[in-house]
Amino acid sequence: MRILSLVSCLSLLVALGAPAHAADKEKGGDAKEAGKDAGKPDGDLPLFPAAKSVKQTAMIGGKRVDYVATVGAIQIKDDKGKVTGEVVYTAYTVPGRGASRPVTFAFNGGPGAASVYLNLGAIGPKKVAFGAQGDAPSDPAVLRDNANSWLDFTDLVFIDPIGTGFSRSRVDDDQTKKLFFKSDEDIHYLSRVVYDWLLQNDRLTSRKYLVGESYGGYRVPRLAYYLQTQLGVGISGMTMVSPYLDPPAIGEDDALSPLPWMINLTAMAAGNFERQGKTLDEATMAPVELYDRTQFVQDFLAGTRDKEATDRLSAKVAELTGLDPTLVRRMNGRVDIGTYLREIRRSQGMIGSVYDSNFTAYDPFPASADAKYEDPLLTTLIAPTTSAMVDFVTNQVGWKVDGRFYALSFDVNRKWDRDDSDSPVTDLRKAIAIDPKMAVNIVHGWDDLSCPYFGSKLIVAQMPTYGVANRVQLHMYPGGHMFYARPDSGAALRRDIMASYGAM
Repeated sequence: MRILSLVSCLSLLVALGAPAHAADKEKGGDAKEAGKDAGKPDGDLPLFPAAKSVKQTAMIGGKRVDYVATVGAIQIKDDKGKVTGEVVYTAYTVPGRGASRPVTFAFNGGPGAASVYLNLGAIGPKKVAFGAQGDAPSDPAVLRDNANSWLDFTDLVFIDPIGTGFSRSRVDDDQTKKLFFKSDEDIHYLSRVVYDWLLQNDRLTSRKYLVGESYGGYRVPRLAYYLQTQLGVGISGMTMVSPYLDPPAIGEDDALSPLPWMINLTAMAAGNFERQGKTLDEATMAPVELYDRTQFVQDFLAGTRDKEATDRLSAKVAELTGLDPTLVRRMNGRVDIGTYLREIRRSQGMIGSVYDSNFTAYDPFPASADAKYEDPLLTTLIAPTTSAMVDFVTNQVGWKVDGRFYALSFDVNRKWDRDDSDSPVTDLRKAIAIDPKMAVNIVHGWDDLSCPYFGSKLIVAQMPTYGVANRVQLHMYPGGHMFYARPDSGAALRRDIMASYGAM
């Protein structure tokens, strides 16, 4: 997930300047306190215990699946053999098939997010309720069978990068940042974790897949290319869930580019259409996308001094977003995400989430001119996912470990070296080019404003065909960043991915 400026596209609260920043500043040291141990040296602590396994069952796709759940840690070592970090994984394997069964490695994002969201919310065999309107932090964190899990057609390995989950660095803070909190180093050590798991479990000859959400979607193409070309591990396919593929395109640092406004407008319109009860699909969104690519760009680039163009743009943006036309015209048609999320329900005193504009909560300070709240969806996730995962690991599986579990580490996100000069799209193109059999899926929720679907659509439109039509499959579903929390969208995702695995 992308920690938007904090955790992302669960880049989760990070990149788009969500209103949570104001709340974080008011709280002072709370965000730092929440993750203060992420970079603390733990070299004096005992190594994590040996992996522990337990047999479980779940009803998936209408059938009973018997599987083994394993929690363990893979050591990261430097050139001299010193252990510099320990990466915790949760694996679900169906016994009896061995290397003939595919295995999928899953990553969330942030940077600073554990893999618990894909695990207990999307594709793991068990799930806890979160991410849907009405879910609350105080709801019982009870795991139930996930009918939309992928475990019936692929084994699953969920990986928590250093500083997330129970995974930890064993070197000092400066070394931790150099070894683990940089984009290239992140790819290198996580690729080695994938290789080591395959080696330790005799699965190097299995078909191998990657799935990543948000900043995990930023990781996955780079992991695939690095594994292919540096570690000798071919990847059969990858799925990017609400991916953070092109950071500059969705930022507002470029004063000239219409791209951020274009990409955000489609997601704002989708949220508005859903509030009106319209069905969200390609047919509904096609006219918005056409306007976005044509008249919107022309009027935007005409500049605000062109009154006729600005009047026309503002009126259309107001129509598509459902916002007050007077407000939109005052903003010259350039509606930022924070304004949209606060104004769409201003009369009700409610705010929307950057991850799903129709996931709402009450504004704690509705009369304040400044936004003084944290993202309503982000803040409901931490309690149920943390409680459910810690109970699963320590109680159900019985992997006993001292230490705090970080579903989201704001400290990791704060310390991350944000070098966006590398491009996951470049590695995506290269990985596809050298493997004509690789299956690639990019999946989004229509309402997601943290990593809007239209950005990926524009990227795919610029890619070559590699001699095959629709080499990269793009799928959109009702919902937001974590659209899979909606049962129908989770079921549709499962069907689409099963087809790409050749499992239907």
